[in-house]
Order: sequence, then structure tokens, then C-alpha cells
Amino acid sequence: MVKETIDSSIPTTRRCLIVGNYCHDVLIKDDVVIAESLGGAASFVSAVLDSLSISSDYISKVGTDFVYTVNHRPITSASSKTTVFHAYFSTETKRQDRILKRVSACDPVTPSDLPNSNFDFGLAVGVGGEILPETLERMIDLCKVVFVDIQALIRVFDPVDGTVNLVHLDQTGFGPLLKKIGFLKASAEEAQYVDVEEARKWCCVVVTNGKEGCTVYTKDEELPVAPFSAFQVDPTGAGDSFLGGLVAGLVHGLNVPDAALLGNFFGSLTVGQIGLPMFDSRLVQRVKDEVLKRRLQCSGSHEKQEDGPKRLKPSDHEEFQAALNAAKMVPAHSIKECKWDLHSSPGALEQPIHNGQRILLLNPVCEEPISSVDSEP
Repeated sequence: MVKETIDSSIPTTRRCLIVGNYCHDVLIKDDVVIAESLGGAASFVSAVLDSLSISSDYISKVGTDFVYTVNHRPITSASSKTTVFHAYFSTETKRQDRILKRVSACDPVTPSDLPNSNFDFGLAVGVGGEILPETLERMIDLCKVVFVDIQALIRVFDPVDGTVNLVHLDQTGFGPLLKKIGFLKASAEEAQYVDVEEARKWCCVVVTNGKEGCTVYTKDEELPVAPFSAFQVDPTGAGDSFLGGLVAGLVHGLNVPDAALLGNFFGSLTVGQIGLPMFDSRLVQRVKDEVLKRRLQCSGSHEKQEDGPKRLKPSDHEEFQAALNAAKMVPAHSIKECKWDLHSSPGALEQPIHNGQRILLLNPVCEEPISSVDSEP
């Protein structure tokens, strides 16, 4: 069951265990391939956690065909290829959701793949069926608090063309484990496939809703957390970046609502770029400074509440939001400018760039935003 408060005296060197495969993502707009990128929840989560200096272990699997260089080496499977997703977009309607298809799937992560170590936080962030019930159960044994992205549990794939669909959590083998995890994250669409009112009795449920921000549900309270403005180009990985920001906030000693606000912040940065986001170093340093300031502010102003009801929302929560908004404006290289840097070189439209940080743009159409939902492959 979730601990509703996180001790702000916990050092920032706490370790996380991230379980979820790396992928090859292909973005297709109006039947034209516009980009190929490193994908998978682990890549987006690591982009956030690494930038905020969160020490973590990553357990991911890829095939021998994996083409990207990553900071955290995956397990190479000789028996299967790397998981590949095709994301289809269309401009035929004013707002068109993505159609997501799994083209190939790497081997799942098994309990024996996990390290024989204990961790403060565990993140189950599967995207292509790689999280097994027994693997999640092993994570629960190893980690003090486990965060689960519900897409890892409820996704099913059409046996013919790989189209991604969702089933209710009760139809999976993960239902009994719900009482043992700390946090369950779901998009607004995915939340329809779980009984939120029941789930919140056992764990903290966080439902993301794109430009509307997110809502935190505990056993006794429900709190909307404000969004950040964003120019949406590609929604891929926004939920993963949100989860990375949420966990990073908790590791750095923030309370749950402030950590969720940090998650919204990184989600807003991610949708402004195609594929794996690149965070400006000056922006990240400003965020670190604001997080430290917020942590010290909260630890120095705790009020005794033994005689009254405990409130989820902390004091001066809006001030922290304003500080993050200000941080977003600081770097000389704005998020929009970073987006253009992806194809600023004449050869960038012709040569693949497989280094885990950049992508191949096959058609310079990113000047038009792609409208879609906030779920992620």
C-alpha cells in the first residue's frame, strides 16, 4: 500500500530499478515515414532520470538488430528481434488519434533477468508485452515502492497486423498484484480499463490527461495537478516522461502533488519534440535548483497535523508551478529551437543518425503539429 508521505530527508542517491524494453519507433504520417527513433518507455524514463542525476539500474531486452547507442546497456536476445512499433498519424480530420501497431516483439523480461539487489523504487514500464505477472511480483519483492504504468498490464496485440488494443485489468493476470504496488499511472483513456475507485483503496492512482494535466487519487483525496503549456509535435513518450518526472520528484524528496507537477513539466517538454527528447542543460540545472529549493521549503515548514485531517495538497504548490514555468523560459535554446536542430544539417534528411539522441527525418513535415492523444508506445 502506498506511503502517502515521502521522507524529505532521504538522500538523492536513492536507486531505482527500471524494467521495460527499448524499441525501434517509426512515425508515419499520411502513409509517409517521417521519422525513425529510439523508443520504448525505458528510453524516455532514462532521459528524465539521467538528466536529474537519479542513479538507476535498467533491465531491457533488444535483438541483435538493435541500432542505437544507449546509456544503459540492454540484454541482447539471440532468439528474437528488437520490438518495433509503427505509429500512424493522419491529417484528414481536425483531431486524429494515433493508430499504434507492434510490428515485432522482443523476448519478455523474466524474474531471473532482474538483479538480486534491493531498490527504493521500481518502475514497471512495459510497452510491448514484456512485463510478465511473475516479473512484476519479483519487482515487488525487490523494491520498497513499485510504480506501474498500466499500459504494461492491459495492452493486447492483434495477431494479424499487431494493432494495439486494451483490455480491462480484471481480464489480465495482474489484478491480484494491484494491492501490492505503490503507484498506478494511467492515461485518461487507459483509466477506463481499471476500476479507479477500487484501485485507489490500495495504491496511489495518477491519471494523466494531456493538456488538462493529471489527477492524483489516494484513498481519501482527489487532487487535480495543473498542466504546462506546450506546442505538441509528437505525443510519443509523454506519459513515460511524466512518470520519470514523478519518480524523480519523489527521489529528490518532494511530496506527491509536487512530484506530479514535475511529471507534467517533463511531459510538456517531450511533446514539443519528435522522438526521444533532448533537454537543454541550462533548463535542467534550473529545474534542479527549483526542486532543491522546494524540498528545503517543504522540510522546513511542516505543520503538525495529528489533530486534524491530512491534506494531500501542500502549501505554496502554485508557487512551485510558477517557478517551473519560469525555468522553462530560461534557456537560450528553446524546445522549439531544439526541434529544428533535428534537421538543421543538410545531410540530416538523408543519413540515419543512430546514437540514441537524434533521429532520422525522412520528410520535413514537423513544422505542422501532429494532434493526438497523450498515450505513448
